[in-house]
Parts: sequence; structure tokens; C-alpha cells
Amino acid sequence: MNSIAVLQARTDSTRLPGKVLLPLAGMPLAVLAAKRAGNTGRTVIVATSLERTDDYFAEVVESHSVRCFRGSLSNPLARMVAALAAYDDETLVFRLTGDNVFPDGALLDAMAVEFTAQRYDYLACNGEQSGLPYGLSAEVTLLRHLREAERESTLAHDQEHVTPYIIRKFGVRFFDKYKSQEKGLLRCTVDCLDDYLNVAAVFAGVADPVGIPAFDLVERLDALPSAPSAGIAVPRLVYGAAQLGSHYGIANTTAQPTRRQSIGLLKAAVSHGVACLDTARAYGNSEEVISHALKNGLSGRVKVITKLAPLAECPPGASVSTVNAFVDASVFQSLATLTVGKLDVLMLHRASHLSDWNGSVWQRLLHWQSTGLVGALGVSVQSPEELMAVLCNPAATWIQMPFNLLDWRWDDAIAQLLLARQTRNLTVHVRSALMQGLLGSTDLALWQRAHVESPRSVIDWLQQQAAACGRRSVVDLCLSYVNALPWVDGVAVGMEHMGQLTANLEIFRSTPLAASHIAHIRATRPRLTAASLNPATWRSIP
Repeated sequence: MNSIAVLQARTDSTRLPGKVLLPLAGMPLAVLAAKRAGNTGRTVIVATSLERTDDYFAEVVESHSVRCFRGSLSNPLARMVAALAAYDDETLVFRLTGDNVFPDGALLDAMAVEFTAQRYDYLACNGEQSGLPYGLSAEVTLLRHLREAERESTLAHDQEHVTPYIIRKFGVRFFDKYKSQEKGLLRCTVDCLDDYLNVAAVFAGVADPVGIPAFDLVERLDALPSAPSAGIAVPRLVYGAAQLGSHYGIANTTAQPTRRQSIGLLKAAVSHGVACLDTARAYGNSEEVISHALKNGLSGRVKVITKLAPLAECPPGASVSTVNAFVDASVFQSLATLTVGKLDVLMLHRASHLSDWNGSVWQRLLHWQSTGLVGALGVSVQSPEELMAVLCNPAATWIQMPFNLLDWRWDDAIAQLLLARQTRNLTVHVRSALMQGLLGSTDLALWQRAHVESPRSVIDWLQQQAAACGRRSVVDLCLSYVNALPWVDGVAVGMEHMGQLTANLEIFRSTPLAASHIAHIRATRPRLTAASLNPATWRSIP
């Protein structure tokens, strides 16, 4: 059975223009990728477009004795099929991209063995699902399936991404021979400057960049200072960025991080698999710090959740046009400060804004969502009553709510939340799982500021539960509790220094609390007053 690799590459890119021509180990990226894919003797074709902008790229590829085929710009699927016109239907075809230089012939050979032995129709090696770095990627299928897809599908998505038609027909199977290596958080693709610098560091000093095994490169990648310390993603840990824009939290004894420290924290969090950052217009310069942290390419790896300004200066009797002006100012300030063309998730900072000004605020947000400037809409709620109101609004698909293991106020509302999730798409994030750090504190004065009359008994109970549940600390207990709840999709936690980030990553990578532990906590927890559970009522510092 014939086996051939087709490497798709073009010179233009919105993230890093001309990246396939960037020099690496003495040759352009795409040329190195092609030579590595063929280093065990497999034929490799670089498929690019007929556009004049790709003329020079095609000349460079061919000058390195790599075959180049040119075809449709708008239909990469047709381009790929045309490049393989001389081959029979049963040819194994590997699809790779010119910005991924780690895949080598040995990896493709191993995929071919499994593909053939298992009689698969489609097999993918793709990052976390395969236990390998993002960018050590390839797809393999039969040429007849590609020809069928090109003949039968008229969907632009299928034509652009080549294999979706095949995946729909046969399903996805991942090459998982190396899944136990747990290298899925590493990144070796080249989408941005940071990626390029990391990959260049990996190849620095390599005598044979074409022949070095892919897994030797992975070891070198894993040894870089920027590499994550563990291979397990933590998508349920949400980075709460309020602390990065202002001094926040009753038990916060650490100064607000500097801009440089904040950027380092955010980069480390995203590199370690944190999938969401939580911010707001009201969080000082938090949006600006996030923008600087993500500007060199990390933006594609994380979702940013921001909140509308509190609109405190909008008059109670304001007209619709005035309300629109306040809303627009907040939306466009967030877009400009985050330096994005679309807000991933925009939430109301005040649940009352669902109905205030006769609902004008929410209607304006729906308008901006319809234009594509805003993705998902949601609401940050403060009370069970506000949660009930949001559950009645099907356009609100994200909810953020304060919740912790002592908070009894939500018991009935959560039952309604679970019912709502059976019939609609809802993402629920919890904040204040540590009550602004109070739950981890043994400072009696802080507990008294929170109106807790017998703080010692509460502190003792928390420490006893941490020991009984086998957790390392009360903080571990509190975060593991909310992380174990099935209705919680994310837990927003503020972190002011790298030690906190490291500790929280370990907590979210550990086994959540067992159902029996959760039941015991609910049955025995001290009952605090509603005033104690609401930071808005706490006494200020004298």
C-alpha cells in the first residue's frame, strides 16, 4: 500500500505573517517540516496556493528539493486531492501543516501500522488526546475517502479543513500509543512569536535537525524553563483576575502584583492548562494586564470572561439612547483594552441590569451579540433570587455565583439550576469559594469583621474536615469541595503570586472529594448568618 504525506502551507498568516518561511536550523519552517516527515523514505508533497503571494514560497520549497504542488486557495481539500491525482484510491494519505516541525517519519510509520492493523478509515494524532505536545500532530486516511469528500461535500468548512466530512462519516479515533507520557500541555506548533522562540530553542545546537527523533525533541521541549510542570490540564480552575487590577480580599496580606509579575502569572496559568480568565471593567487595569499577557499568541489558548461596567453613573430615569451610550462605552472599552475584535463572554456585573431601565441594557447586549462583537452573554449573580431570575432568561448562557462549602443559602436554587441544565445550555462558574480568603485564615479578628460570633468553632470544624477528607489544608478542602460538584463548570480563584498558582494547580489536579465527604460536610457544617456569608455586609478595616 502506498503512503504519502501532504503538507499544507501558505506564506500569509494573521498571527505570524510568512511564518512558514521563518528560518529554523538552516532552512524555512515548512521545508524542515517536509524533510522530517519524509526522513524514513516517505514521499512528501507541499501543497500551497496558486496566489502570487505564494510564488516565492513555492520557489524556496523547490530549491530545497521538496516537491511543491499548487492549487485552489479557497478549497484546500480540492488542492490536496489534485496533488494526489497520480495515486490509487487505497493510498494512505497523511495530512500535516507547515507550522508543525516536530512530526517525523517514525511517528507517521507508527500511525500507519496501527491504521492498517485496525482497518481504520481515519486516525489522528492530536495533542492531549494522544498524550503528545500540541503540534506533534498528523491525520491519516485513505485517498478514496478524500476523493469522496471532495466530490460530495459543498460545505466551505469541509473544503477548508479537509477532513470534517470523513470524520462525520467514520468518527474520530486518536492515536494513543503514547498517551501515558502525558505531554499534552506542551506546545510545539508555531502560531506566534513565543511559539517560534520556544521551538528555535529546542533545535538550538541540534546537529541533525532532520533526523533527530520527534521524541528527543519532546524531551528537549519539556526541559525548557517555560514548560508546564505537569501534563494534566486544569480547565475547571478559572483565573480570577480581580487581584491583578486592584488590592482585593479580606485575608489578602500580599501587595498587588506588579505588572510584570501579573503577566508572568497569567502566562504560566495558560501554559499549565487554565482555560478561562475572569475579569471585569470594574477590576482596575485587569483587562489591560490580560491583553499584554496574551498578545504574543496565548489568546488562542484561553477564553476571557469580562463583565459590563456597573453603570453607576447612568441616571435612574435615563432614556434608551443614554443607556445605550453607557453600554456601548463599556463594550468598546473592553474590546479596545483587551485588543480583541470580539468578547468571548460578556456578563452583567449587576443582575438588576436585566430589568433596570426597562431592560434596555440587556437588549443592547443582545444587539451587540447579533453583530458578532460579543459571543456568549451571562450574568454575575449575588443571591438565589437573582439566580432564579437569570434561569428564566434563555439568552443568558453563563452564570457566575458566590458559593462555598458553608453557604446553605443556595440549596433550593441549585435544585432549580440542575433542572434548567437538562433543557438548556448553561455554563456555571463559582466565585468566592474561599470567601475572599477568609476560610483559610485563622485570624479571629477577620472572622469577627465578617460577623461570625464564634469563629474558633468554625475554624476548628474546617481543620477537622480537612484532616478527615485527607486534604493538605483548609484551602485544599474548600476548593476540592466546589470542584467536586457536578453542576460547577469552573471555579474562579484569585492568585497574587506564583506559590498560590502552583498550589492551586496541584489541588485541581488531585482527586476531588468523594460524594460521602460532600454529604458529611453538608450535614455537619456550622450555620453562619446570611450577613456572614455576604462580604458586602462585612465591617471595613477601622
